[in-house]
Amino acid sequence: MTVMANTISQIDLPGIPKLKSGKVREVFDLGDALLFVATDRLSAFDVILPDPIPEKGRVLTACSEFWFGKTKHLVDNHFISSDSPRIPAAARGRSMLVRKCKPLAIECVVRGYLAGSGWKEYRESQTVCGIKLPAGLKESSELPEPIFTPATKAESGHDINIDFAKAAEITGPTIAAQARDYALAIYKFAREYARQRGIIIADTKFEFGTIDGKLILIDEALTPDSSRFWPADQYKPGGPQPSFDKQFVRDYLETLTWDKKPPGPKLPAEVIRKTSEKYLEALARLTK
Repeated sequence: MTVMANTISQIDLPGIPKLKSGKVREVFDLGDALLFVATDRLSAFDVILPDPIPEKGRVLTACSEFWFGKTKHLVDNHFISSDSPRIPAAARGRSMLVRKCKPLAIECVVRGYLAGSGWKEYRESQTVCGIKLPAGLKESSELPEPIFTPATKAESGHDINIDFAKAAEITGPTIAAQARDYALAIYKFAREYARQRGIIIADTKFEFGTIDGKLILIDEALTPDSSRFWPADQYKPGGPQPSFDKQFVRDYLETLTWDKKPPGPKLPAEVIRKTSEKYLEALARLTK
């Protein structure tokens, strides 16, 4: 286990096999279930940065657990428990016991506002993932309706935006349509809830998997890592927005002469501190 100033950037659990080490999460095999451990690692532009963010793993776990509970009436999910006695002490507070399933090979992105790669594509073609949008939209404009914009999954490197037809090729048309409908329903529900608490969910990424052919929500849900969270009282379309997510880090990195390839640059102490504060504030606002 690698611990730095009250952070965990890497963790091993003696006697429990590790299945996977992702950009943020470590996945362990408990036999009949999986243990997801959220570290304090932060990735930006799909590169893991050398500096962990204090409290980040705890925020991601608490946020996901909250939303899994809030959205279970819309779609079932893989969450079992965050306080099971099966979770080792070293991983408590940042871990979820979850059901095993077969993950879909696509990311299910929903956008309600025009930002990030969607804004870049819109400027070039007035589309996002092949979906034609009205003319005259600005950066950060709210879209007439939320749109489903899937992407390929990448263990390393960049996810690639695809259109719905390509997603249907990868997963099969029935599963792709079901994932789209679930993703849009969860986003619309969460967006309304968050707006009442002063947060705009501009876009978010979901993952789904199947158990015995049934589609369920997996991985994380509506966290500051998987979403763009903007303060509603500061929203002003026409440019980038203040945020409660890692956009703060992305904005800093854009000021550097870095080619967005590994290794990632070190972060100043002030950027690390403010990022941690933003994650904690997002959790506090959403969960009260």
